[in-house]
Amino acid sequence: MENLKALAYELRENVIDMIVEGKAGHIGGDMSVMEILTEVYFDQMNISPENMDDPDRDKFIMSKGHSVEAYYAVLAAKGFFDIKEVIATFSKFGSQFIGHPNNKLPGIEMNSGSLGHGLPVSVGMALAGKMDKKDYRVYTVMGDGEVAEGSVWEGAMAASHYKLDNLCAVVDRNRLQISGNTEDVMAHDDLHERWSSFGWNVIDVADGNDIDQLKAAFDAAKEVKGKPTMLIANTVKGKGSSIMENKANWHHKVPNAEELEQIRKDLAERKEAARRG
Repeated sequence: MENLKALAYELRENVIDMIVEGKAGHIGGDMSVMEILTEVYFDQMNISPENMDDPDRDKFIMSKGHSVEAYYAVLAAKGFFDIKEVIATFSKFGSQFIGHPNNKLPGIEMNSGSLGHGLPVSVGMALAGKMDKKDYRVYTVMGDGEVAEGSVWEGAMAASHYKLDNLCAVVDRNRLQISGNTEDVMAHDDLHERWSSFGWNVIDVADGNDIDQLKAAFDAAKEVKGKPTMLIANTVKGKGSSIMENKANWHHKVPNAEELEQIRKDLAERKEAARRG
């Protein structure tokens, strides 16, 4: 697990390279979601470049598609494409590596970024799996600001109604969105109680940037029968550098030279600490 913890910081370094080279990117949410994506792709899902067309593969939807830089970094590390190409061409004219997930790229199931769509589509995938008697699981990650979208709750009702225990959704609960604190923009109150009232099994992950806690939660979700599972992962926006953490203005920002130097230093130190365990 120490390898995955260190990998999450190495992939953050790749994200920084993308954003600096492409002069754009949703850096804060990339940093908060990284451990979630790392755990899903390297420890939970049956997915690889070799089986990406297999109908029995597990499936993932990056509903908070604006955090695509983290998604690209993880997919590249998994072998779907070359990270050097991603960094060199991200967000540039003519590049396939655009600012939201592009399903013309290997390993990406759907275009996303218009918030509120990932969960309903995931519900359809999970329902199809049940109807076709497949054993695959479906995963999706949403932002906490995204949970204000009405289509999320339509999907939540359908998932519960059809008892989709092959569906596991995650809310990246970093409590900040582009307009500020989520509770000021559109208060969520008790998300655990709210998802429970919609018939979901709900698991709170106290530290959603902790690989061990995430592993335990995802493993527990696989044992649940008759209900979809929601993981509420309490994360830190901008995780990895003190100059970014818990600051709304890092939702979408390119660091200047001074900021970049500090971010790189912080990430290198945390990566080394993770390697040492």
